[in-house]
Formats: sequence, structure tokens, C-alpha cells
Amino acid sequence: MATINTNAGAMVALQNLNSTNKELQQVQSRINTGLAVSSAKDNGGVFAIAQKMRSDVNGYSAVGNSLDLAASTADVALAGGEAISDLLVEMKEKALAAADSSLDASSRSALNEDFKSLRDQIATIVSNAEFNGTNMIDGSVTSISALANADGTNTIRISDENLSLGGGVVTLAATASFATAGDAATIVTTIETSLDNLNQSLARLGTGSKSLEVHKDFVAKLSDALEKGIGNLVDADLAKESARLQSLQVKQQLGVQALSIANSAPSTILGYFR
Repeated sequence: MATINTNAGAMVALQNLNSTNKELQQVQSRINTGLAVSSAKDNGGVFAIAQKMRSDVNGYSAVGNSLDLAASTADVALAGGEAISDLLVEMKEKALAAADSSLDASSRSALNEDFKSLRDQIATIVSNAEFNGTNMIDGSVTSISALANADGTNTIRISDENLSLGGGVVTLAATASFATAGDAATIVTTIETSLDNLNQSLARLGTGSKSLEVHKDFVAKLSDALEKGIGNLVDADLAKESARLQSLQVKQQLGVQALSIANSAPSTILGYFR
């Protein structure tokens, strides 16, 4: 049946052309963004999963920063503790020399002055061993903590080590000095006790710092794995999309020609009236 009111062929050609144009637009979007799923409209389920994973990746970035901050604070405390240990070793040497009963008073006095200078240096180190306002060796804090997971529910905690003079670790008094061989001998014993305590404190700080370093490496690997997983879910295969683009462009041109042919069909009706 020939009719000019209803052109079924043109309708079909237009539907096919619109479908091709829609596919072409989708391919062009994937090529432009590099993503097969760039919005929830593309694939709601996959988009939701990818967004949750992106949130975790950003969370682990904050975890990494927190671990860096805590590790730096612990490292400064370690550096201070090691410096104090070196000073105590020197102070023991001075005191041990002064404990010699055959030493004359002036020599012992000179050794005492050196001893007091080293003692005061310990106090200076303790008061200045801070990072970002946190000092782990002066007794001002009880511990520091760092984030351990992306939602902030777990933390890694490191206890402080109070290395102040006259404290529980460095038992040597802040005013310690010697005037006699007996005083010096007593101080030698005190310093040896302090060194034993300090070695244990340094071991604890070192273990805590190492745990932060190990966890940071794990977090970095976990973040990389999540990013790879996101890519597997949403990234477009550009080689495949390039081939589809060329195919759809040809299909589009053919669709335009088909529509043109279908639109010209009613004009053949004029031949019936010649």
C-alpha cells in the first residue's frame, strides 16, 4: 500500500539512526573520560561499589599522613633518647675518673664541671625533642596514636618514655654532682641503672616506630590494590571503544542514507497520477 500519511520505512530508519546516535554518544563519552562507568546512569551498582572504594582510597591517604606524623614524632623522641644515652656514657666516664681516691681536689672539681655541663645538656635535649608540638620524652603526654584504617575505628598507639632527669628512667637527679670520690662512685652506680632503664625505653620506642613504618607500607600496598580494583570496574577498554567508534560512524552514515531513501518514497506516488 502506497501512502503519504504514514511512512513506516522512515519511522524504522529514524529509530535505528537514533539508536546508533545514542551508542555513538556513549562511546564518545567513554573515549573522552576513559571510563566505562562514569556516572550512576551508566551502571548504578558498579558506580556505587567504585565510589565506596574511592572513599577508602582517600581515607587511606589520611591514614598515611597520620602514620607519617606519628612516626616523625617517635623518631624525634628516639633521636633525643639516643643522644641522652651518649651523654650518660660520657658522664659515667667523668664520674668514674672522679671516683679515683688518688685524684687531687682540683682535678676532681674540673671533672665535676664537665659532668654538670653534660647533665644540663640532658635537660636541654629533653625539653627540645618535640615534633609538631608533641614531646614524647618530657612527660607532657602519656602516648601518641595514629590512624590504622580508613574509617578511623582502629589506631596504633605508642606510649611515651619520660626521660627527664630524676624520673623513673633517668634516675640521676637534675642537681647531681660530686665533691668527693665517694660521691662520684655513687653517681656511677646511678648512671649505670639509668643506662639500663634507658636502653629498655629506647627499645620500646624503636619497636613502636617500626610498627608504624610496617603499617604504612601495608596501607600503601592496600591503597594501590584498591585503585587497581577501581580501574578494573570502571575503566574503558580504549582499543575496543576505538573500533566501536569507527563501526558506529559507518553505521550512522548508512542510517542517514536509509532515512533519506525512506523519506523519498512518498514522492513515487506522483508517478501514479501522470
